[in-house]
Amino acid sequence: MCGIVAAVADRNIVPVLLEGLRKLEYRGYDSAGLALINELGLQRLRAVGRVAELTAQVDETGAAGNTGIAHTRWATHGVPSERNAHPHISDGLAVVHNGIIENHEALRTRLKADGYEFTSDTDTEVIAHLIAHELKTTGDFFTAVRASIAQLQGAYAIAVLREVEPDRVIVAREGSPLLLGLTDEGNYAASDASALLQVTRRMVYLDNGDCAELLRGSYRITRVDGTPVERAETESQLSADSVELGQYRHYMQKEIFEQPVALSNTLELIGAARSIQPGLLGADAEVTLKDVRQILIIACGTSYHAGLVARYWLEAIAGISCSVEVASEYRYRDSVPDPQTLVVTISQSGETADTLAALHHAKAQGMMRTLAICNVPESSLVRETALRFITRAGPEIGVASTKAFTTQLAALYLLTLVLAKLRGRLTAEHESAELTALRHLPVAVAKVLELEPQIKEWAGHFAMKQHALFLGRGRHYPIAMEGALKLKEISYIHAEAYAAGELKHGPLALVDKEMPVIAVAPNDTLIEKLKSNLQEVRARGGELYVFADADSEMQESDGVHVLHLPEHYGALSALLHVVPLQLLSYHVALVRGTDVDKPRNLAKSVTVE
Repeated sequence: MCGIVAAVADRNIVPVLLEGLRKLEYRGYDSAGLALINELGLQRLRAVGRVAELTAQVDETGAAGNTGIAHTRWATHGVPSERNAHPHISDGLAVVHNGIIENHEALRTRLKADGYEFTSDTDTEVIAHLIAHELKTTGDFFTAVRASIAQLQGAYAIAVLREVEPDRVIVAREGSPLLLGLTDEGNYAASDASALLQVTRRMVYLDNGDCAELLRGSYRITRVDGTPVERAETESQLSADSVELGQYRHYMQKEIFEQPVALSNTLELIGAARSIQPGLLGADAEVTLKDVRQILIIACGTSYHAGLVARYWLEAIAGISCSVEVASEYRYRDSVPDPQTLVVTISQSGETADTLAALHHAKAQGMMRTLAICNVPESSLVRETALRFITRAGPEIGVASTKAFTTQLAALYLLTLVLAKLRGRLTAEHESAELTALRHLPVAVAKVLELEPQIKEWAGHFAMKQHALFLGRGRHYPIAMEGALKLKEISYIHAEAYAAGELKHGPLALVDKEMPVIAVAPNDTLIEKLKSNLQEVRARGGELYVFADADSEMQESDGVHVLHLPEHYGALSALLHVVPLQLLSYHVALVRGTDVDKPRNLAKSVTVE
């Protein structure tokens, strides 16, 4: 889970590399480095910590060059240190790498026997030595890179340069994202389009098994065996402004407040519609979905919570059985495949390694009816599924997902309505009401955001606590899970979520005056049962923080803090109730002084298993 930038151009590319790394720092931030070819030959700079530390080295040394590669790291092999930071070098070669080489130990043993000396604990260093070794046989840089990656097992995106060939960079990918950026004055590569928007919007997305040679005035792409291939050139729809912080203190705060716009953009296709059309999910959606027997949702982390909410919708509204699997577990257990299952994969980046691997496993079992719900239209996940829905949340930089989650929920609700209609469970009157509710959703979320001052006050009450308990029932239980995840991700407070009815089956033993209990309390059919659960907390001295609906009769009292949301939103209330939980986590983290956008030990796009 790292970020790569590479360039060969008729200009000093160091500012481009550094700015690209800053845009990719959400992918990894325990160390950073770059390698250049200039009048000094092969120059390498590496630093532990953020890109700012590397920038300071560049300023001090005055490093410059027309050809270079750069990397920001999230450690998988070897602790964060300068010796483990990329690039890694061997005999005039430098390599940066995103991913995991699963057979690195066997390769390391073989290369040591051939006389190569290792100076790091990383799996990446074997790539540098392997290419250097193959060069002795082939004599050709591009051929040596292809011969080397043919021996690698695992996931990788790499960029390689060679001191004696100063106008050439070789890149390749298998499993980890990589794209090319094209300009008239040179060519570039990066893990994410956001890194290259500073120089171009002309992009070429590489497929798994592609290897590309970048020159200043041209490029070529082949498969690993050398077979030439062409990939389509596209114009990125991202704008440079969309990845800037602007008036906000943190990206997470910016992205929380972007949710009304993100939802409006995601739901744009139904803006003037009079009916729900299967075509929202792709041209072949009606044929693919009409005789589906069950739904299998595969996702990780926050996306998994979105899937759990959707299960309630799909079974109650569409009347179709749904199971939700953690992607990292699904592919490693024996399951019973059914070719009439719709496999729904959810991922913000579309490059989540566990989710991609689970998709491949499902397809290998004959389940070819696949749908991706994703925020990145050019991603691997989108390219590998039969149907797709792009959430249009815009770039999400903060590690803790916010707007990606709510737009995923909106997409899953649309899927629910499509299936309900195809199964004859959506009357014209109901369909019209659902469209009206969806169109009003951005306004409803905007009203919830106005509660920030009160939520900020709450944050100060328990920011120094060490534990917290989140409760919810029905489709709001996964929202409680998401709230607990957000709090632990960015404030480092240990937080757990429970279905409120399970409180007396164990968790109640933890409740005392030192453990705040946060309850998601919509005014639905379970509200009276939830009130009883909350009374169990108060009877044990627990302090309650309750997010209730406007028409709820829940009142504040000693030890019970109640915040009323502006309106009750029925089946879609999950989208409203998660927003104050996001704000609560954000403001607790501010009080505690943690790094909101880059929490320790975490990275945004999990592109390794």
